[in-house]
Amino acid sequence: MSEEVDGNGTGRDGTDGEDAPETLTASAGRWKSDLLLVVGLVFATYVAFGLLGIFTGVSINETAGFLQTVTFFAAVFALLTLALNLHWGYTGLFNIGIAGFMAVGVYTMAILTASPDGTPAGFGLPIPIGVIGGTLAAGLVGAVIALPALRVRADYFAIITLGFSEIVRLTITSGTLRRIEYGDRIYGTGGGSGVRYTPVDTVVPWLLNLPGIGVIGEGLYLVGALVGVSESIVNRLLYALVIIAFVLLFYLLLQRIARSPFGRILKAIREDEIVARSLGKDTQRAKIKVFTLGCALMGLAGILWIGSRSLVTPESFMPVVTFYIFVALIVGGAGSNTGSVVGGFVFAAFLWEGPRFVRTILRSNLDVRSPPTIYDAFVELAALDPMPLVGYFVGSLDEIRWVLIGVVLVGLMIYRPEGLLGDRKEIAAATDLSRPEGGGTDE
Repeated sequence: MSEEVDGNGTGRDGTDGEDAPETLTASAGRWKSDLLLVVGLVFATYVAFGLLGIFTGVSINETAGFLQTVTFFAAVFALLTLALNLHWGYTGLFNIGIAGFMAVGVYTMAILTASPDGTPAGFGLPIPIGVIGGTLAAGLVGAVIALPALRVRADYFAIITLGFSEIVRLTITSGTLRRIEYGDRIYGTGGGSGVRYTPVDTVVPWLLNLPGIGVIGEGLYLVGALVGVSESIVNRLLYALVIIAFVLLFYLLLQRIARSPFGRILKAIREDEIVARSLGKDTQRAKIKVFTLGCALMGLAGILWIGSRSLVTPESFMPVVTFYIFVALIVGGAGSNTGSVVGGFVFAAFLWEGPRFVRTILRSNLDVRSPPTIYDAFVELAALDPMPLVGYFVGSLDEIRWVLIGVVLVGLMIYRPEGLLGDRKEIAAATDLSRPEGGGTDE
């Protein structure tokens, strides 16, 4: 049963979208259960991979490096999956141009913060200014694209966003924008050579100078030195913790939107836009707003991911990046913010980095060599030597990951098409309007 709302999104009970006292306890319980779910999953995964590495002879430093990499990619995939969930999970907008909006954000940040003496030259602005500028640029481009694109629906909208993503990538490599001479300096995108800039993760030393955060950093450095983990891994872990803070902010923002009158309009658009429009809702304006916000979040997530490097190139924004994010959302479950976080973590730990850790374990315990072709491996197998075949599969684990992703997607489509957490009941109203048991029926 859904709630009737007036043109301002105010319910018949006058709650104006605020949670009623009866639902506060349920919301608090859901928050605690979600937190325990995520923490429990992360803890169990880290313990399992840690023990597996120790008992199979992988060094502490390599195991810690793997766990740090999982943490980093889980955080960035969670950011992008949350942003996509705002489009696809909440509003039903099939945006497959995620890589394009990431590119707008990252390249804007890179040009704003690159050294004025570089080639191509930048503006030499502080990193926070570059991050804000890149986020606003991605949102602005999203708003411009939304004006014509949202006049079409479903597959046509998806084609437009995909085309936009490729237009951005090809424009970056074009000769027109590659070198722009102005005075004695050369600006531009650098084409295939990219743009060099100061990485975003250089904010970590500045954060360590803050009183509270500095204590956490010193503690991590001390623990790392005691167990034999290199300082570089600890530095990267500190930056991953910064991204986790952004994941929490993204999550809280989307949760707030989901419980607001605006969020209920988005869900109505997802279910049936014609019905929402017949009730007096300005669905076009709502879609433009949510698309702009989601694109800005995608640009920010791209900055935190790709911006942690010192060089950005067009190859970082291939269409396959969008596919990764959709896989994470499908695994976690569309429409669920907690599912988006869980999907990002599961994708990063088990599908993205997991096979590489398996390769590290096998190479640490077996003397494997990779033959040139699988035919040579089977020839050796016919001679009762299975190790070349094992070596071939170990060397091909990066490609085998795609097979694993396909198997997981097929399994989900058959046994759990709603994803891990996609079957949760959403209350669209500000209060629970369901009838109590024994209350009779409408018939």
